[in-house]
Amino acid sequence: MIETNDPALWRNFLPWPDAQTHKHTRGRLGVVSGRANQTGAARLAARAGLRAGAGLVRIFCPPDAASVIAPSIQAVMLTPFASAESLAREVEGMDAMIIGPAAGLDDATIGNIHVLAQSGAALVIDADGLTIFKGRAAELFAILDRDDILTPHEGEFERLFPGYLAKGRVEAAQDAARRAQAVVVLKGAQTVIASPDGRARININDSPWLATAGSGDVLAGVIGGLLAQRMDSFDAACAAVWMHADAANRFGPGLIAEDLSEILPAVLRDLWSAAE
Repeated sequence: MIETNDPALWRNFLPWPDAQTHKHTRGRLGVVSGRANQTGAARLAARAGLRAGAGLVRIFCPPDAASVIAPSIQAVMLTPFASAESLAREVEGMDAMIIGPAAGLDDATIGNIHVLAQSGAALVIDADGLTIFKGRAAELFAILDRDDILTPHEGEFERLFPGYLAKGRVEAAQDAARRAQAVVVLKGAQTVIASPDGRARININDSPWLATAGSGDVLAGVIGGLLAQRMDSFDAACAAVWMHADAANRFGPGLIAEDLSEILPAVLRDLWSAAE
């Protein structure tokens, strides 16, 4: 079934806190950072996840990146790790994990994704985490489950699903979700969100102002923040895509990725008011 992505479809599933809520019940989100010269993407994603409502957000980084990240974060926490094995130990108890934004195109990223797939956390895999599996996509698909979300732009999509785009974006995304057995967010003009069960939604509030470096990292963070609060993966992806675009449209000309998280509270406030 193909639908237009509209808040009426998922607004009532958004995870609002109540009087009994505390930070741990709002979910734990982790973001894996790249090395010292590649930390901005993880910081963008982490802040967006916090804005989206995750109660606790932690960046996991290689040891050389800790001194770069630490002075630039406040509510977001930081844990260095030296190997995939140590990452596996550190992420115990996380509800959702984001990996891929500036993670690095190397074997370390592959190893990290493998251990995260065994952690029990729902995964958001983006950017380098997708590209690194070019030519070996079956290896990635074998470790995913239906709670996981892939967020490729068309170039990344083609690397994992060569030839699929010839069918058109909607059918390509649906076939990819069935092949990966995970939710697929095919980014671009009229972003398509597809579920392994065949559902697909087309986002029509996309904003041209999102054509700026780092905006995809923010989207990954919003998705991860909703996932950490145990929102259904397909609905979380649909909500995040719409909210991300709405934030960009509200800001308009001059938007940079750092602005998006600061606009999210207004987007969320209106959704909350409409749900009451």
